[in-house]
Amino acid sequence: MKRADYVNLPSTLLNHLFDQEVLIKQNVEETFGLTIWELVKLRSSQLNQCAYCIAMHTKQARQYGENNNRIIGLSAWRDMPFYTTKECLALELCEKLTQSETIDDMFYAKLNQEFDDKALLTLTIAVNAINSWNRVVKMFKPDVDFND
Repeated sequence: MKRADYVNLPSTLLNHLFDQEVLIKQNVEETFGLTIWELVKLRSSQLNQCAYCIAMHTKQARQYGENNNRIIGLSAWRDMPFYTTKECLALELCEKLTQSETIDDMFYAKLNQEFDDKALLTLTIAVNAINSWNRVVKMFKPDVDFND
């Protein structure tokens, strides 16, 4: 079934999501970097089974210099030797927030050892944003483009 072409509909609400991405990117560049951001977006998209977003963020991760081993290994990141402590904490937070799990004080303290308060806020908003995008995309199901 053909669904609405949501990207081309006149929508102030959708424009706010696009504007938010620009603001998040600016804050990400000032705090923890684009690589972690793309890993988080890709991991959230995997958890949410959003094919379009998986394809998009795989391409973007490559554009930011990610290698295939780290991209392929992302679904089993805990068992892979490719990720830094900071990246692992970001991925764990991504999973907890995406799956609506509690963030206890001990985990927050571990996060705060690697991320300052501004970075933690940015990371939290970034996870929230990709989860929002995953849900919008899953509703309207645009064509997935896996071409490199």
